[in-house]
This record gives sequence, structure tokens and C-alpha cells, in this order.
Amino acid sequence: MTLNINKTVIFLMGPTASGKTDLAIELSKLFSARLISVDSALIYKGMDIGTAKPEQDVLDKYPHYLVNICTPDKSYSAHDFARDAAKQIDIAFAKGQIPILVGGTSFYFNALEYGLSNLPESNQQSRDKFNKLLKDKGSIELHKQLSEIDKKAADRIHPNDSQRVTRALEVFDISGKTMSELQGNKDPVISYPIKKIVLMPNRAKLHNRIENRFISMMENGFIDEVKKLKQDKNLNEDLPSIRCVGYRQAWQYLNNEMNEEQMIEKAIIATRQLCKRQSTWLKNETDALFLESPDVEKALKFIHQD
Repeated sequence: MTLNINKTVIFLMGPTASGKTDLAIELSKLFSARLISVDSALIYKGMDIGTAKPEQDVLDKYPHYLVNICTPDKSYSAHDFARDAAKQIDIAFAKGQIPILVGGTSFYFNALEYGLSNLPESNQQSRDKFNKLLKDKGSIELHKQLSEIDKKAADRIHPNDSQRVTRALEVFDISGKTMSELQGNKDPVISYPIKKIVLMPNRAKLHNRIENRFISMMENGFIDEVKKLKQDKNLNEDLPSIRCVGYRQAWQYLNNEMNEEQMIEKAIIATRQLCKRQSTWLKNETDALFLESPDVEKALKFIHQD
């Protein structure tokens, strides 16, 4: 099928376990599309089970770009994503494809749509400093410090979102200016029209899927996957990759900080909390098609609309 839409980018968004990937694949069967992952966990090689990465045969048949693009010891910023995604969007249009950006990482979508601030780049010395602070004081205490420095950013960032809390503190430490001050100046990333489809099952269904999915991950060798990661001397639990939900709890379990039952419970709770944050952000979207369940027909009709 050929769609008569001129260089339009499709954002297919939804919280974790909402069924985004399946809908994206169904759409890509109907017209020439390029699937571009918008997921800060799927970028990592060797982190397959715990990230619910599509099976390799699925990726072979329906390639998802920006999946498996870096090792877990490397940092990958929103700037990196915006650059790489913009490149993939241009490739899609050059090939006569419609880019479908599919995922749940709100900061990445936001970076593409609204641009990125000229924030100072992180460096190894700074990362080490704030990773140590995070380990010593914890995310909640650091969030209190952030409230004193940059209340606007603290109100926007959840106290448990350790990665964004430490980044906001790091920005102030490096530049002497708050993140809120610096975020006023943004560089545009893409200027194409965007059509947003938000897949949002009801909360009870999402919670049930999250629990069942994690149990399935355990049965499919998730702990062995984390054991293998732990053998890599370049990895530690302060890295963004290992702070991904599920991985952090499994890492702590393997450090004998909790038993298996506690680990499973904490991982499911952490995933549900992530789901809640994603859903809160998505509910503020305007001019989007909201679907409680995957509906290819409604999605196609919406994409066709002027």
C-alpha cells in the first residue's frame, strides 16, 4: 500500500508492555515503512531478555533501527539519539519509506519534537563523582538537593528517577547554571510534520502484563543474562544500562542483597512505576490518536487524515 502523506513522521508511543512493537510491525506490513526504536534500553547489546527486546528472527524480518547499537558500558545521550534518529528519518524519506518511531522513552521523543538544550556534556570524572554521590546518599536525598538548587527541574523529575536527578545536578556542577536556565535555548532536530499514535491499555491490564512478562523473562533465562553481564569488569550497577528496571534488582539479587522472591517483587513494582511515569507523560499529549488496544484500521485512517 502507498500512503499519500508527504514526509510525515509517525510517533507510535505507549507505556511499557502496551503492545507498541506488535502494532508497528502490523503497520509496516501494509506500507513501506522504516521502524526506528525510541527505547533507551533496547540500544544495548547483550541485554535482550530483560528489555523485552523483539526476538532475533523478528528483527531479521522487520528490522528496527537503533536497536543493539552500543555496549552496556557506554553512555548514550539524548543528543546521540536525536542525531541518530534524524539520520534514520532522512534515510527513510530517501528510500520512499514512512518512518515509524516506536518506543516508550519520553525524553527521546521530546528531544526530537521540541529540540535539545545546549547543556554541558558529561565527562568521566563528573559521572564518577555523581555515581558515588548516588551510591552514598541515594536518589531521594539527591532530589532534595536538586530542589534547593533548581526547584523547577525538581518538580518535573521524579525523586526515583536517579539518572535525570544526577544529570540535573551535574549540569549545575559543571556550568554553574541550572538545567531550567539552560533549557530555554533549544536546537531544532526535525522539522517534519508528526502524527502521534498513543497505545494506552487500561492500568489493570498493563499491570497484569508487566507481572506476566517478568515471570516469563525469569523462565527464559533472565538471571543467566545478568550473570553474564556481571562477568564484564567494565560494568557496575551505577551505569545507566544496569539501572534499567529489572537489571538493577537482578544485579542486587546476585550480590545477595535480597532473595529471589524479593527481587521479583521489586522488579515488578519498579516496572509498574516506570509505566505510571510514562502514562502520565503520554496523557498530556495533544492532537494524538489514543488507542486502548492495537487497532490497525483506526491507525491507518488517522495517518491518512489531513
